[in-house]
Amino acid sequence: MAPSCLLRPLARLLPPAWLPRALPARSKFYVREPPNDKPDWLKVGLTLGTSAVLWGLLITQHNEDVAEYKRRNGLE
Repeated sequence: MAPSCLLRPLARLLPPAWLPRALPARSKFYVREPPNDKPDWLKVGLTLGTSAVLWGLLITQHNEDVAEYKRRNGLE
């Protein structure tokens, strides 16, 4: 590792970092309001179905974990 006294003269040779501050910028993307009069029923169905399946798996796993806990601790 070079000492900092050797790096100071080299740092003077490098140009300073320049970031544009006040350049006007226009976004390529814009946000549109979603059409509320026609919901996408496929997305709604997939979202609700996925949620129901995940909750079902969660409850099933919880019940299995509780049964295993009771079996290991002799509570049944």
